[in-house]
Amino acid sequence: MLCFIAFFDANIIITLAPDYYAMKYLFNLFLLLIVSVSCQAQKLKLTLNLTKGNTYSMVTNTVSTIKQTINGQANNVDLTIAGTTSFKVLNADDSVYYMEVNYKSLSMKMQLPTGPISFDSQKKDPSDIMSSILAGLVNKPFTATFTKSGKVHEVENVEIMIASVLDGFPQIQGEQKQQIKNQFLQSFGAKAIKGNIEMSTAVFPEVPVSKNDKWTINTILESAMTANLNTVYQLTDVTPTSYIIHGNATIETSKKDDFKTVNGMGMKYNMSGTMTMDIKADKTTGWISESKTKQMISGTVEIKDNPKVPGGMTFPMSVVNESVTTDK
Repeated sequence: MLCFIAFFDANIIITLAPDYYAMKYLFNLFLLLIVSVSCQAQKLKLTLNLTKGNTYSMVTNTVSTIKQTINGQANNVDLTIAGTTSFKVLNADDSVYYMEVNYKSLSMKMQLPTGPISFDSQKKDPSDIMSSILAGLVNKPFTATFTKSGKVHEVENVEIMIASVLDGFPQIQGEQKQQIKNQFLQSFGAKAIKGNIEMSTAVFPEVPVSKNDKWTINTILESAMTANLNTVYQLTDVTPTSYIIHGNATIETSKKDDFKTVNGMGMKYNMSGTMTMDIKADKTTGWISESKTKQMISGTVEIKDNPKVPGGMTFPMSVVNESVTTDK
């Protein structure tokens, strides 16, 4: 009887073994899939995680092709702007970083219809006033407040810095000084700097996201023209060291009747276009280690009636910008 029971149990085990191990395999596979899905759906909080006292850098090179037709004549400009900016974390709390910002180098090259010109903050030539002004902007600190998501809350002391630099050139006086000051404020003023910095840093969502999730960020760009930048970002990959983000944006200049003074003339830009961005953010700090953008906009430029252009005029213009920013 014992032998029969033993034989019967053995047959049960032998008979059930294939199904038992199959079920065990499927169960383990099911657990593995749950873990895998859980990992795929894991929410990540993309944010700046900077250290007080540390300095972070942005090295930017932008190449622009500007095409315009004025009175039937092509008037094209190739422009290259390069610069290095440092951001030192002076203080931090739960929501913002307080930064000391310094330009470390600034340069500009232009290929005009009349020939090439260039300015460089590292150029040592007292007769080159524009290069000397750029040199004056270097290592003149101003402050900026960043949110954890990379938005620039406030930029301070820029206007004072620009005014003090221009005061160092007594040969520039009167209307010429005011015109140069206005031009620098359009490119380096608080609003312009805020928008330029945010194009590189304000790329993080306010809420945690998973790989392939999308989010939208609106940025206002202010320089010679005021434009609204509406960007849809996507977390396309997560590597051991970086977050990889892609952005597609639409750009449209302000609809308001806001003529701005450029070169002593009232001008208004009516333009729109697109921009693409590929961004690599450091996984530990959140600081942008590499960013590549391409911007294409086109439309018309209006010039108000003025002594230089009696009756005013409107002409077509297109701009293609390609920019690379790194952290070193």
